[in-house]
Amino acid sequence: MAIYLNDVSRTFGEYLLIPGLTTKQCIPANVSLCTPLVKFRGDERQSAIHLNIPVVSAIMQSVSGPELAIELARNGGISFIFGSQTIENQVEMVKKVKKFKAGFVISDSNLTPNHTLGDVLNLVESTGHSTIGVTDDGTSNGKLLGIVASRDYRLEKDPAERLVKDFMTPFSELIVGKLGITLKEANQLIWENKLNSLPIIDDEQRLQYFVFRKDYDSHKENPYELSGTDKKLLVGAGINTRDYKERVPALVEAGADVLCIDSSDGYSEWQYETLKWIKETYGDNVPVGAGNVVDEEGFVYLADAGADFIKVGIGGGSICITREQKGIGRGQATALIDVARARDNYHRKKDIYIPICSDGGLVHDYHMVLALAMGADFLMMGRYFARFDESPTKKLKIGNSFVKEYWGEGSNRAKNWQRYDTGGMEGLKFEEGVDSYVPYAGKMKDNLDVTLGKIKATMCSCGSITIQDLQRFSKITLVSSTSIVEGGAHDVILKE
Repeated sequence: MAIYLNDVSRTFGEYLLIPGLTTKQCIPANVSLCTPLVKFRGDERQSAIHLNIPVVSAIMQSVSGPELAIELARNGGISFIFGSQTIENQVEMVKKVKKFKAGFVISDSNLTPNHTLGDVLNLVESTGHSTIGVTDDGTSNGKLLGIVASRDYRLEKDPAERLVKDFMTPFSELIVGKLGITLKEANQLIWENKLNSLPIIDDEQRLQYFVFRKDYDSHKENPYELSGTDKKLLVGAGINTRDYKERVPALVEAGADVLCIDSSDGYSEWQYETLKWIKETYGDNVPVGAGNVVDEEGFVYLADAGADFIKVGIGGGSICITREQKGIGRGQATALIDVARARDNYHRKKDIYIPICSDGGLVHDYHMVLALAMGADFLMMGRYFARFDESPTKKLKIGNSFVKEYWGEGSNRAKNWQRYDTGGMEGLKFEEGVDSYVPYAGKMKDNLDVTLGKIKATMCSCGSITIQDLQRFSKITLVSSTSIVEGGAHDVILKE
């Protein structure tokens, strides 16, 4: 006879937050959404990585490409580049994020003086970089002879065969920085001389780096930007339990800051072996998350295997049909409450705090605050991000509405059978995800700012200005179906 659990499997929509005392300190400007991403001992400040906002994007083809990863990191969160692709393609996506912004950038757009304008245009098209270093051998560390920028040529007048040496800005006219200069000093030179870029050279005039004005501006426009000590944006990557011995080293070399095993069901020996191999190979130098689980047993199993964070949720995603197809899963709110309790017990027993990520079931913005109050350290979302310009899918017009494509990793379109691996060599036998559309919502930053504003306002109403205080002091109540109706507009005639 099966083991029966007495609790009801509940969703976020069945709960409301009870207001707490809103003190004079409880204003949105004072709210901190900083939260640990990976496990730590003792004080939470010991966590190797902190998010500036409690939001990460899902490990999905239709969500987490490099463009969204860049934009989310600039706003304080992190993306996990999807792993349901070749290792080479995933590595290139990670590199694109890491190259986007850095205080000192190694130039990967270089030519010699004997190249042509046609070569310049081809390089600009392939890399997207408008500043090209001209070196004696065309490499990133050759002797710097000049720079080519868009201001140096006119497409409508200059022939494609014109040589670079005839229109580049020569070294004699360049303002440069010497190797050893600080980033602050480099930015000061840029501002004093009204430059867009500053080449950094060594004593032999060999090109070492570029420092760009736009990177400084970007940081000022995005004060919550998530970057490392090298000023490069942070980015995560998804892995599976099949080719991890080849994929993980490639992603680590590419610069991925954190990994996460992408699986619909994390309570498995395959995840245990994957975690053990990564920890034995890299120790704590490569943080890796695991999941998904929905109860205490699953959490403890992955915690003992070495997981740095653990994802919670099975079947709650808007495009997931695992519950329909296989009859497994748990209401997201109930699963989160149970796993958060297990996380806290584990912390008391072993003095190791392992952050948990709520994955799925978030329909409204206030659900995010509920999930955090119930114990989630951060939230993973797919549908939310799929709506934006920065997601990798097509924007289409259907009827009078604009939409974006959104499909599950368990759909035939994704062909991500590794995520639903049950051993053996068989592929995906039936779908656990659908192919769909979501309403187009425009730029990510505009929408995210509204969402974060709601989260902060709700936290203030609960008397909390940190996520940790929200978890300690918030009060939550179950609601009836009648009170849910009462919570929306009712008994009025809405204006069209």
